[in-house]
Amino acid sequence: MIDFEIPSETKALADQIRAFVNDKVVPYETDPRLTRHGPDEELRTELVGLAREAGLLTFQAPRRFGGREPSHVEQAVLFEAAGWSTLGPIALNCAAPDEGNMFLLSKIANDGQTEQFLVPVINGRQRSVFAMTEPGGAGSDPNQLNTTAVFDGTDYVINGRKWLITGAHGARTWIVMARVAPNEFGADGPTLFLCEGDTPGIEIERVMNTMDRNYVEGHGVVRFDDLTLPASAVVGDVGQALRYAQLRLAPARLTHCMRWLGAASRAQSIAVEHARTRTGFGKPIGEHQGVGFMIADNEIALQQCRLAIWWACWKLDSGAKGRHESSMVKAYVSEELFKVADRCVQILGGIGISEETPVGMIFSDIRAFRLYDGPTEVHKHAIARQVLRSPVGRVDDAGR
Repeated sequence: MIDFEIPSETKALADQIRAFVNDKVVPYETDPRLTRHGPDEELRTELVGLAREAGLLTFQAPRRFGGREPSHVEQAVLFEAAGWSTLGPIALNCAAPDEGNMFLLSKIANDGQTEQFLVPVINGRQRSVFAMTEPGGAGSDPNQLNTTAVFDGTDYVINGRKWLITGAHGARTWIVMARVAPNEFGADGPTLFLCEGDTPGIEIERVMNTMDRNYVEGHGVVRFDDLTLPASAVVGDVGQALRYAQLRLAPARLTHCMRWLGAASRAQSIAVEHARTRTGFGKPIGEHQGVGFMIADNEIALQQCRLAIWWACWKLDSGAKGRHESSMVKAYVSEELFKVADRCVQILGGIGISEETPVGMIFSDIRAFRLYDGPTEVHKHAIARQVLRSPVGRVDDAGR
């Protein structure tokens, strides 16, 4: 049976989240602490405090950590509501990279690691990073990982350079991906490590200037200079980092889609209101076919994106790994929502490129979505490869 009915409890929570974001978070969109490099830590802390008071903080966390543990489909509804403002997920503690890191650590961290590194992030007391991407190295192709970890039987000594590390400045929980060199003591290969952000050997060279500003403290360039970690810092098993990254990436791609669907819906609502009230050539501009068709195209795209997200989430909830499905949805949704935001700017005209509304900011921020968690072209390459090696004409091809 196919059922698009949203459960009443989920709808009620989504309405509560939307009201919280609209009433409490939206006023902060003009706060000077929302800088070129995103919200600063002071602003994040203040927003998180509001969500904590409202009883909505980290609502997506597993129940054993005090969260509501919604299904993936339920998350789609709730995260869309949170995304109504680009600051909404930050306040609610369901923004990247923390949301994906919390998901991953809840799956593979041991008890000691959970208490030290995960629980404070769930509680909103500190932030986390996932340090994988490298200049000239790991990114869309993590097999190009150049950061090394040399094991002497007691400690791992890590050296390398990373960039586009979201939220690096001020983060406390660090997940670092490095390639363990062959050694006489055990396994080698790409491995994940956990450490504190102030551990000697982590040097934040600078925060990069980028066109998006919706992530706390922006994107950093980081150098690991003889970062020395004990064997207990390994998360999961040595050599399994790429498998763990895939465990994190499939649902994380979808939560990005959910949040940006909320932001694009907000841009559409602003554009529609403008089209109703702004007149030109004798009538509201929305009654002119050129503008009306853009509004219609946006409405179609938003609903198609919503249904695509729900479908992929349903696959995950049904037990599928979701790699193929999440690639299709991420590629499609990122492109379509960018078009939606672009048309909203066009409908608004001159004020669309100003800071008179949040639409210009949403447009700039959403452009980056076509790149992170896999550029569209990389996903299309993976999708085509999967299709070409599968039986032709399969009715259940969506479950590959």
